[in-house]
Amino acid sequence: MTHPAQTLLQMTGANTDPAPLDRAALVIIDAQREYATGRLALPRIEAALAEAGRLLELARRRRVPVFHIVQHSPPGRGVFDETGPYVEILPQVAPQPGEPVIRKRLPNAFAGTDLADRIRLTGRTEVILAGFMTHMCVSATARAALDLGLRATVVAGATATRDLPDPLGGIIPEETVHRTALAELADRFAVVVPGTAALARTDAAAEATT
Repeated sequence: MTHPAQTLLQMTGANTDPAPLDRAALVIIDAQREYATGRLALPRIEAALAEAGRLLELARRRRVPVFHIVQHSPPGRGVFDETGPYVEILPQVAPQPGEPVIRKRLPNAFAGTDLADRIRLTGRTEVILAGFMTHMCVSATARAALDLGLRATVVAGATATRDLPDPLGGIIPEETVHRTALAELADRFAVVVPGTAALARTDAAAEATT
């Protein structure tokens, strides 16, 4: 007997609602110039940055703690040279005073950083993730969040990725990589929502009661 496709979260009756803004911290991952004009320039970067900007505006309006994650690599690695211009945060999501900027070396934003400790100090138990790339640092961070007891919500429209070489031959288009990475996360690791509007509904409900 064939059953309709369901995620593991759905099969087990887990909560699949997006993160309530009053319980979440926003983590913007690697929104850096490398992905706009560097060797890793992404084809959908502008649309994703616009959505990330809307998400950031909502978070600030609702006083959600915001953390900016940046990749830094030693000179000679080819990308994210920490001595060059491509590690700069893009202006669409530039930090405001008081918003921490946390450097990392690995795809997982929690690895080798104090991000988890900083989030715990806010009292928040969920994270909202945006940034780059969908299949790499966003995915690694969402998976690690589960291990750390933090429920993750990924805003799909505020992420993007690139074409990848298929190890079995050919090229996998970036849209396929993006959709597949999101489907993998939604199966067990995170709630995935299309855009900021899914979170803004929580925002509107909160404002209506104040």
